[in-house]
Amino acid sequence: MSKNYDTVVIGGGTGGYVTAIKLSQLGQQVAVVEKSKLGGTCLNKGCIPTKSFLKSADVINTMKNADLYGITPAEPSFEIANIIAQKDKVVNQMQSGIKYLLDKNKVDIYEGTATVLGPSLFSPLAGAVSVSYEDEEKESEILVNDFVVIAAGSKPSELPFMPFDGNVILSSDDLMYMEDIPEKIVIVGGGVIGVEFATILNAFGTDVTIVEASEHILPTEDKDVAQAVHKSLTQSGVEIKTGVKLEAEGVDIKDDNVSLTIADEVAVFDKALVAIGRKANTEHLGLLNTKVKMDNGVIEVNEFQQTKESHIYAIGDVTSSPQLAHVAIEEGLIAAEHITDNNPLVMNYSNVPRCVYTSPEVASIGHTTKQLKEQNTEFKTHKLPLSSIAKAVIEDGGEGFIKLNVSPSGDILGASIVGANATELINQLSLAKFMDASALELSSAVFAHPSVGEIIKEVGLDAEGIAIHI
Repeated sequence: MSKNYDTVVIGGGTGGYVTAIKLSQLGQQVAVVEKSKLGGTCLNKGCIPTKSFLKSADVINTMKNADLYGITPAEPSFEIANIIAQKDKVVNQMQSGIKYLLDKNKVDIYEGTATVLGPSLFSPLAGAVSVSYEDEEKESEILVNDFVVIAAGSKPSELPFMPFDGNVILSSDDLMYMEDIPEKIVIVGGGVIGVEFATILNAFGTDVTIVEASEHILPTEDKDVAQAVHKSLTQSGVEIKTGVKLEAEGVDIKDDNVSLTIADEVAVFDKALVAIGRKANTEHLGLLNTKVKMDNGVIEVNEFQQTKESHIYAIGDVTSSPQLAHVAIEEGLIAAEHITDNNPLVMNYSNVPRCVYTSPEVASIGHTTKQLKEQNTEFKTHKLPLSSIAKAVIEDGGEGFIKLNVSPSGDILGASIVGANATELINQLSLAKFMDASALELSSAVFAHPSVGEIIKEVGLDAEGIAIHI
């Protein structure tokens, strides 16, 4: 059985469903094919559930350290099953919301596995999509289309000598449904996923060790940003070992534990979380039937998200862009507008915020100080402590700082915030950067008092040499 559509979107994750809705709004008949659950990794196994866990962790830590707010501390009592249930409640609510939005916008949903077909009797061009189902009695369907958008997302990468088994060697997916809190865990990888789960599990009472191959955790951020998170994690009891590259001969996996040789010493852990990155879900999409070009499974696209097969587009984690949900959303909007000849703005990836939901939070935008130095770019750095802002002191003692890199003319080249509300404050700098605001314009804007965001005005003032509170 076949059905015709203007565009078929493969993947109902954050980027996919937004693309489908936008295309429908632009007058197209659209279908989404999702083999698992609407919302994709972000909603079901990534951004949203981890933030639910982090909120639970934050409440635990607040109770333990209530004396910071003039309240007698208390040792919280909790069950992991209840924390999982709260996470599921949030996820289910958001899933229902996505389903409602797709239905409202008259987007057809196919709950099956998509395969892109080559030229056939259905279409002279590659791109018709076959949808198969787990229920073998259910007949597969062919979705004939003018355009395809691949938004299939990614999955956790594994080490060849530490393959995921769901028991001892875990992926971040496995921790979404943990029945028991690990007593002692090693996290292989000190990037965003690794440090966020270290924050979560440490609050839950797990003995946590991070092993990172680079010289510091959060290797894509500046060293002072990474050092702030390193210090906080260490103070909370997390052991961090950097500059450590694991070798197969130093790993011994058993039925109930794993032993790692680190700096000639053997350490035994109940569990190991491998958090070394994510791999594009392109293996079984049938792209070999097309002219789409890939590099190690990553789809090559132009600035409008078009592949070498001009009517086939790709967005999000299946491309080489940053693996962030908000990137997939914007790329999906670009693809939708290009498909419908609406002349979209090209994505400026230096305007994309990067957030790490540790304690303290970390958020950055633009080029890091290290990148600017490597590019021989002329700039000046202005760095202020959050302790100069009353609201930040109230929130968590004023821990952290803001750092602004500006050009000689005052253009914002990059910024980092470490501390209270950092992942919210970065949106203000994102808007400023998108609008090409200068440091002078930051200093001239009126910010509410008291608010942690006042630090943004203050760093703008500092860049102009007229700081008030420093």
